[in-house]
Amino acid sequence: MNGAVEAEKKKIKNKNILLEIAITYRDWHEMLPFALHAYRTSVRTSTGATPYSIVYGMEAVLPLEMKYLSKSPHGDGVRRSQWAKSRYEQL
Repeated sequence: MNGAVEAEKKKIKNKNILLEIAITYRDWHEMLPFALHAYRTSVRTSTGATPYSIVYGMEAVLPLEMKYLSKSPHGDGVRRSQWAKSRYEQL
């Protein structure tokens, strides 16, 4: 299958997930942040990256990771100017 078909299948799958949440949960509005988080942190085939990483320049850090990992996402020794340049080139 080509990429366009795969992208459409993924859109349908994501819509089905949101629809399932709306049908299953009476308090669907409370579940929406979890669905949005899953959507924003899943890799897109067209870009090879997550929407979150494109916007913020790093992968999302989950609360569980913050509790058990002592490493900061920016603690890799990259200077701010180098980081900004690499982000610009990625876009």
